[in-house]
Formats: sequence, C-alpha cells, structure tokens
Amino acid sequence: MPTSLTTWMRLEPSCRNPDMSAGLQARVYDPLWLLARQWQLGEFQGEDNGSPAIAQWIGESARLSRYFSGPMPAPPVASGKSFDNNALPLETLVECEPVRTNIGPPERLRFAVEAGQHFLRCLDQQLPPGRYRDLFTNKYLFAPLTPDERSKLDDESLNFVDLVASRAPDGRKIYAAMKSALRPPLPAQPKLPADLTIPAEDRAEVRAAAETWLRWYDTLITEQAFENSSWSSERMEYNFSIAARIGDKEKVLTAQEYFSGHLDWHDFNVNDPASLDATRDAPSLELTQITMPAPISYRGMPAPRFWEFEDAQVDFGAVKAAPEDLAHMLLVEFAISYGNDWFVIPVELPVGSMCRTRSLVITNTFGERFLIPSPNEVADPLKGWRMFQLSSLAEPGKAATVKDGNLFLLPPAIVTSIESPPIEEVLFLRDEMANIAWGVERVIESAIGAPLKRYEQEDHAPETLPPSHGKAIYKLATDVPDYWVPLMPVRSDDGLRLRRARMLHIERPTQPTGALGRILKPAQDALAIFEEEIPREGIRVTRHYQLARWQDGSTHLWIGRKKKIGRGEGSSGLKFDALQD
Repeated sequence: MPTSLTTWMRLEPSCRNPDMSAGLQARVYDPLWLLARQWQLGEFQGEDNGSPAIAQWIGESARLSRYFSGPMPAPPVASGKSFDNNALPLETLVECEPVRTNIGPPERLRFAVEAGQHFLRCLDQQLPPGRYRDLFTNKYLFAPLTPDERSKLDDESLNFVDLVASRAPDGRKIYAAMKSALRPPLPAQPKLPADLTIPAEDRAEVRAAAETWLRWYDTLITEQAFENSSWSSERMEYNFSIAARIGDKEKVLTAQEYFSGHLDWHDFNVNDPASLDATRDAPSLELTQITMPAPISYRGMPAPRFWEFEDAQVDFGAVKAAPEDLAHMLLVEFAISYGNDWFVIPVELPVGSMCRTRSLVITNTFGERFLIPSPNEVADPLKGWRMFQLSSLAEPGKAATVKDGNLFLLPPAIVTSIESPPIEEVLFLRDEMANIAWGVERVIESAIGAPLKRYEQEDHAPETLPPSHGKAIYKLATDVPDYWVPLMPVRSDDGLRLRRARMLHIERPTQPTGALGRILKPAQDALAIFEEEIPREGIRVTRHYQLARWQDGSTHLWIGRKKKIGRGEGSSGLKFDALQD
C-alpha cells in the first residue's frame, strides 16, 4: 500500500482466551539459555548468610545539664550554668538578647506603651474601670524627650511619642517599681510601693492585678538581662558550650560557628580537655532496646522482586555520567548494587541528650548471634567510615579527628519557628575600587521597634556646588551615604582586623556619620571583625523576632541573629582628590 500522512497501521495482540494465567506466566522460548546466563553472572552462587531477625542494642543516655555562654577560657575550665532543656529550646537560650530592660534612651516605645495599657486592663478586672487610671498614668509617665533625642527620631516614632506619651503609663517603669516591691529578697514582706496612695480596702485588689501583670510581663518575651555574650561581634557568629555527665566523666561540646538559626548535631565539636562541672549532676541512664531490624528504602530504589513495579519518579539508569564523573558513577553503583544491604532499628532517646552505644548484637534467621563492633574498633579500610559522628576541636595547624566515635547528640532544637521580617539588616561587602570594606545598614530598629529603612531617611537632594565660572572644583573626597559605615583594616596580635570607623563629610566636618543599629554598635562600643569573615561574596547579618512552641506546649518569643551569604562586591563611589565640573 502506498504510504500516507493520514493513515497508519498498529498491531495489537488479541487473546482468544479470557483467562490471564497464560500471559502472567511470562514463558521464555529458550529457558536453558536464560539459566546459562544466570550461571555466568553468578546469580546461582549461594552464601550462608541469614537475614537480621532480632537486634539488641545497649547504650547509655545523659541529659544536657550545663551551659556556658561565649568562648571557653584558657585553660578550658569554667562553672557552667544549670540548663533544663525540658523548659527551654537551646536556640532560645543561645540567641535571646535584652528586649525590655532598657528604660533610659527612647527605644521600643511601642512595647512600653502596650505594657502600660495592659497593666491598666488588669487593674480594671479587679476594680471598677478607671478608678486608678490617672494615678498610675501620672505616676509612671514617660519622660519628656530632649531636643537632641527628638532630632534623632524618625517621623513615625516622633508622631507616636507625641500622641501617646501623655496618655499612657510607661510599662517598664511600672515593672521596675512593682518587681522591687512585690518580689523583694527574702525574708522581706512583699507589699505595694510605699509612694502609691491607695486606700487599704483596695490594696489587695491592686496587688492581685500587679501579680497577674508581672507574670504576663515575665513570660511574654525570653530575654537576657545583659548583652548576649554568646554572640561574637568579631566573627558574626554564636559561640557557646554544653555539657553532660556520662558515666563518671563529663563530655563538653562546643559550638564555635553557629549562625544559621537552626541548631543540629553537626554544629558541635567534642571539647575533651574542657570542664563545666557537670560531674556533680545526675548520672546517665542505661538503655536497652530489643527490636526487629527493618530494611532501609528510598525513593527510586530498585525493586528486590522480579514482578514488583518500580517507582518511576527516580531513574538511576538515566543518570548521565562522563568518564571523569566518578562521584556520579559511584552513586549509581551504590544505589543499584548495595542499596538493599542497609537496615535500621528504632532507638527512643530523650530530646536534649548525649548517647553512647555500648553493644549491638544481631540475631539472624538461622539463630546465630553476632556482636557488631564500632567502625573505630575495626581495622582498615572500614575504620574510616563515619556517619553522625562528632569530631573533636581541631588544634591549630592540625586536622579534626574523631576520638569518641560512639557518641551521638540529640540537641534540644526546635523543628520550625515563625520569623518576623528583619528588624535590622546589615550588608557587609568589599569595595575593591576604594580598597575598603563597608557595613551597609539597610534596616535598623526604630524607637518604636519597627523596621526603619535608612535609605528612606537619607537626604537625596542633589548636591549644590558653588558657581565655578567655567572652572573645575576640587573636592578632597566625594560624599558617601550616611548608612555606609567604613571598616578600616588594622593590624592586631591575632591577625588583620576590620575596625569600624566614621565618614567625615567635608560640608559637615563637625558631624561625622556612623552606625545606629545594634549589629554595628555592640555593647562594648568597639567593633573589630576578623578580615577573613568578610569574603569576596560578602555577608548579610539580620535580627529577627522568632516565635516557637516547645515540647511542653510553652511558647517562646525572642530576638535572634542570622548570617547568610551576601550579594558580592559593591561600589560606594568614594574618590579622593576629585575634580568636578
């Protein structure tokens, strides 16, 4: 028949017998050839190996009981604080910083107003509404701002202060007065502040309202009384240590480079010579687990049976690997040939504990028992196999080693949290044209606690130059935006540092610009970052409010910091000895 573009032929099998048994038999025309091929490929080779039937695991588990904020001293011996991971996530303890303790400068005014209004609401629940509203409002009124403080506020914060400063009490002042009066050191008798003129018949109700409000104030935000000592402004990272007692000794784990916002086991290293006095805490518990090992499976895993349909979402046969792509070929070989040789047993451990395996005994289907040693206890080449093992702190000039391969950490870390938009954001970048590094304050926290973009506060009016009468104007240096903070290289005993500096405007020589946020202005008021911490790609450091729920149902709110990769190099346009038309 002549070919046509509109017709085609298709062959379809037609079974005269409605029974499907003949088709399911998958008959082979030459079964002897198939058996010979199986013999050539070694599929008939038998091994006296039984499948794992029962696993008996014995180990010990110790709860984390000590916490030390900041880098360890030299020698690494310190008195760690008691830490209860059942009541508080470790991220909250490490990252939280002061939020409500500041009463002096205008800062977080919105929270102070809301706290004062909530105190009045608690008071209205105990007494007739509005009875002592004017008394507490006038007694704990906001301090008036000085002209210098008003000049530093943005428009939104200034309007907020003018609106509510004379209408609501300062909650921070109420907290300072009520806490010192109602929670004095023992054996003093708790009582209301003496300067409050409240009749005797109403003092019990006012005291009950103050107690309710104090509990709300103390549990609203998790914070530290002083500046967070775990945050290293020199590295833009958190540095802390935890410890637990295992047996008669203690194990100290140190996290030197935590900045991601989510803690995990790989953030820690074993600090063998360190001590945090954990030997006085409760000893570890011995655990025994008897269970059936289950084979490990993964998506796209080859089916172990001939008649089982495989998952088509992952096709290892379609992985393209060039002759030099050894990693791809090893991955395919491992997945196809050895993917079904792994088993897993469930072990229940308390959250926030360190665990050590003592023994693992496997009983196979033939009734044989085998003691499975740790990879650290066998000879090469299996000795170098590692998974979920904690490395020791590397000594200067040496590589990290694994001295305790049986140690496993289950940190008291949260799974997820609700994160607010950044209330402060600083972009660290390098300016090769000006041969300088910059800390660009893109967002800072305003006086009412809201994110404030410094770019919007910058005066973008065009520069007015004096008449030149056709001649060029000499400028000592070009202008740089106020939110670009220079980081000047300075030599120190431990390497090159980038020290925070200020830009001096030619038109305003008496008003040098500088940093306004907490990241570039730490509590010690001296910022000297290690030069290697700001790579060519730059870094981005942010501060966020974070809200998370812990395993006991409690809710925790705190402010934490994160560090991420930046946007590469930048240019400030800074030039010296410039001529302008």
